[in-house]
Parts: sequence; structure tokens; C-alpha cells
Amino acid sequence: MSLARFSLFAFTAAVLTAAATGCSNQGASGAPDTRAADEAAIRGATTAMEQRVSAKDLDKIVGDYEDNAVLFAPKAPASVGKAAIHDAWQGLLTVPGLKMTLKIGDVNIARSGDLAVERGSFAVDTTDKDGKANTETGQLVIVWRKQADGSWKIVADTNADDK
Repeated sequence: MSLARFSLFAFTAAVLTAAATGCSNQGASGAPDTRAADEAAIRGATTAMEQRVSAKDLDKIVGDYEDNAVLFAPKAPASVGKAAIHDAWQGLLTVPGLKMTLKIGDVNIARSGDLAVERGSFAVDTTDKDGKANTETGQLVIVWRKQADGSWKIVADTNADDK
């Protein structure tokens, strides 16, 4: 093989390798794969939710949900839409001694990059009418949808008590 032909072969191989490497960072649609950044954004949003509950910031909590989202809570009917979700959260935020701790487990972003499923656990501390502390623990699953502006909103929020 001549030096010119070898150089052309090496150049072609380098270009193909670079192209393949560039493509490996793309999702199924050919768009860049942003799943790692999306996971970080969702983890941040969940941390912000915990802080909003602590601050009893009802408007910001409800603002994390899509307009037609659904919230499933133990011992309560499904809350469908922001008005119903508002009412559900409003009731929870009035419980004496409320403290919510969320522990994020897995965040799985769909290959399409527009949906994500978060799994984790929660602990809710309250105080009963006699001043006795109570802690409920359980598991949660939250489905998120990426918005046109790149932010994430909750589509479905469900949880179940451990007991």
C-alpha cells in the first residue's frame, strides 16, 4: 500500500471514528442526549419541592405540576388537575408539625428525552392533636414531562405508605 493510499485510509478511519463518537451522544431522534442533565434537573426539582413544602409555599408546589396532572395520595381520592392538586396540598400543608423528607432513588429518562420516571421514598412527620409526634414513611413514583422551555413538570405523582 502506498503512503498516499495509507494516509487516505487513516484519514477516512479517523473521520468515521469521530463521526461515530459524535453520534453516540445523540438520542433516538438524532438530537443530543441530554439525559444526564435532565436527571440532574429533576433531582434539583425534587429537592426544591421538599424546600417548598418546608416553606409551605403552596403556589410554587402546585406550579411544579402540569395543568392536567394527577396526584394519587394514600387514603384520598385522585386529585386531577391543578385546582384539585392545590386543594390536596393545601390540606396537607395545614397539618401541625408537618415536615416532609424525600429521598430520590432512581431517575430514568426516556430515550426520547421527553418523559422521566422518578422512584424514591418519603417520610412525613406530623404532630397529632395531643402533641404526639408521628412519622409516616412510604415509597413514591413521579412521572415528569419535559416542557417546551426545557423545564420539567409533574404529570403523575403517586405514593404508598410502607404500612
